[in-house]
Parts: sequence; structure tokens; C-alpha cells
Amino acid sequence: MKARIISSNKELFAGYETLQAGDIITGRVRLSPGQEHLLLDLVARGVRLIPSASAQLCSRSKVYQAGILGSFMARETRVVYSMNDMLEAVTAYGRAGIGSVICKLDRANGGIGILKFASVEDVFSQAALESLAFPFVLQPYMAGCKDVRVVFLGEIVEAYQRFNPDNFRHNLHCGGSSSPWTLTHEQRDFCKRVMRRAGFLYAHVDLLLLADGTHCLSEINLRGGLRGAAINQQDYNEQVGRIQERELAKIT
Repeated sequence: MKARIISSNKELFAGYETLQAGDIITGRVRLSPGQEHLLLDLVARGVRLIPSASAQLCSRSKVYQAGILGSFMARETRVVYSMNDMLEAVTAYGRAGIGSVICKLDRANGGIGILKFASVEDVFSQAALESLAFPFVLQPYMAGCKDVRVVFLGEIVEAYQRFNPDNFRHNLHCGGSSSPWTLTHEQRDFCKRVMRRAGFLYAHVDLLLLADGTHCLSEINLRGGLRGAAINQQDYNEQVGRIQERELAKIT
């Protein structure tokens, strides 16, 4: 039987139970919170997704993202699922001499879920008092770093620095400004390795350039704001469509 190509959520869920191995879903699957298990079900049944299920889940969950990409992130980045994990983090951060820390809430975007604490003990107290919902991502606060967004769209690669002198969150919609950034070969290769690991065909990659001259991953997403980028939304959407069409042509 010829593989079916599903290109809309309406079509996907209308025939969800009839999908078979080899069928292909193109475009991001729109899911409600808690429905992510459907991505696993589709992969287990042999249905192909463009973009990949891993990339789609990375874009929805900071916890999943840190779980598979933690080695690319700031030292001692970890996912905290429970108070036992929190206790281990207190010990590890104490041994490493880490002071201020960042918590990333799992599904909050646009800088809203980025919380700064003076110490890991402060996070422990908030978690014990149930003011922080598990799971969340815990990281050291990296002072003096630059924030660079890199947009990868096939042959199009655009990078720009985001900066806000009044807020450690450099999101442009929170009052920050942007300026073009020239990627080094090492930074570009690093982004590509991150994308390969998480199955991204295209991506918005946020880099942290540290004061010691090194770099690490902040976040990665299939989509993000284009404020500060030269490419406009229409051209962006058209390029994403071309990338997905090329990938589809490889497997059909």
C-alpha cells in the first residue's frame, strides 16, 4: 500500500487509528499539554514525522530538551524531577562552588519561565514549600555572557546578538536590542551538532557566549520570534516549507 502523506492536524486526527508504518506526517503536530505521548505512539507504529518527533518534543519541553542536550549546556545543567533530585543538586552545586542559579520552568516561553535565585538552597526551599512545580531545569547563572540567536534554514544561516542592559533575560520583546553577529566556524559546527543530536532539520538555536571565550547551548526551538532577524515571516515560512518538501522527497 502506498504511504499516505498527512499535512494537517485535522487530517491526522481524523484518521489517527488507521495510520500505518511508512505513513508520513509533515509539519508540526499541534498538541495540547499532556498529549505528547502521541508522538511516541506514532514513532512506535513506524509513522515518519517531518520535523522529527524528537525535534517537536524539544520545542515543547525544556525538560526533555535538557534531558537529551544537557551535555551541550552550561556545566551542571540538570533536570529536577523530585526533592531527592533537589538534594543531589544542592550537594553537587555546593561542591562545584556555584552561587546564583537559574530555573527554567518546563513549558513557559518568551523569558516568562526563567527564574533567577541567589543560591541553590533558595531553590530547594521553594521546591520544598511547593512553590516550584516539578519537573524543571536547573543551571548555574552565567554572568557576563552574550546571548546570540542563530536561525538555521537550510542554506540560510542568520545570527544576531540580543542584549538588554536592564534585564538578564535578553528577549527582544522584553526591551532588548539586537545587532548582527558573525558566527565562528566552531560556533556554527557546535549548532549543527546540537541539531543533529535532537533531529532538527531547521532551528532557532540560542547560544551563550561565555566570558572565558567558550560557548554553550541555551535553548533550541523549531520556531521563535524573528524580531532582530533580516528574514521576514513570509519568507521564513516558505523556506521551512521547502526544507520539509526536500526531506519528504528523500523518503518517498
